[in-house]
Amino acid sequence: MNLFSTSAQLTESLPKDEHIFRHVLNGWDIDLAHFLQVGIPQLLFALLASFICQQIVLFFVRRMRQRADHLVGNSSRASQLRTVAAILRATAYAIIGFYLLTQVLGAIGVSLGPFIASAGVIGLGISFGAQSIFKDMLTGIFILVEDQYSVGDTITIAGLTGIVEDLSLRITRLRGSDGTIYIVPNSQITTVSNLSRDFAVGTLNISVDAREDPTRVIALLKKLADDVRNDAAFKDIVIADPTVPGVDSLKGYEAIYPITVRVRVNQRDGVMRELRKRVLAAFAMQSIPLGATNSTVLIQPPAVLPQSSATPDTL
Repeated sequence: MNLFSTSAQLTESLPKDEHIFRHVLNGWDIDLAHFLQVGIPQLLFALLASFICQQIVLFFVRRMRQRADHLVGNSSRASQLRTVAAILRATAYAIIGFYLLTQVLGAIGVSLGPFIASAGVIGLGISFGAQSIFKDMLTGIFILVEDQYSVGDTITIAGLTGIVEDLSLRITRLRGSDGTIYIVPNSQITTVSNLSRDFAVGTLNISVDAREDPTRVIALLKKLADDVRNDAAFKDIVIADPTVPGVDSLKGYEAIYPITVRVRVNQRDGVMRELRKRVLAAFAMQSIPLGATNSTVLIQPPAVLPQSSATPDTL
């Protein structure tokens, strides 16, 4: 006799008054032999696959945490890495748990069709109600993983420029130059202009009277820019020699001479102010007129001829 054929055979060994256990065992119509031959190997494979996936996830999580621990001077980036590591582990564990649940239910003979259909209906309803939230969080994950910007960076997003004060999975909080706080959902961020990475380039366009000698003007502007670079207050801010390429454009009596300076991030405005001050002082000292964008044309009325006092000849 096959002891593992069906659960109905087990009910015969129960006392007659144990109706509850008999009902339960009769309801569980499981072929134990099939479960031992197919179900258990399936579960073992699912456990092994889940364990391997878990170890892979833990490997990347540990690497991210170790990298965060070494970022002593960049606490915001370290916090971002720890946040991404926690999100990665939680998401991976949820997927692995769902996979194990479906494998266990399938191994014991539970039909997954109604369960999957119900989950699909529920997921569809949630997706309609929280579509923007999911999009915000997905974009936030990519921002953190790709390190597009960090807290303290000066950026331009969604047409707004400011300093990043807070960055989460759903929103980015900016502080504008006038003190205004801007809260931007991450799903609205399509293009990021980061003004705080590596270096910044400042260009100061100097308008000079077009009748001035270009060689003289270029030499003077180059000297002024080099003086700023060699100044003790700016030598650690200006990281490359300034350049004055020449006359960039002509507009009437106006010639434009650009001065290009490469500076450290978030230090451009101070250097540009110092350059403007020195240019104005030097031009005033050497009597070099600035360019005039507007011309004034004086139109005088025609001169009135005096009437002759002579009388016409008479016949």
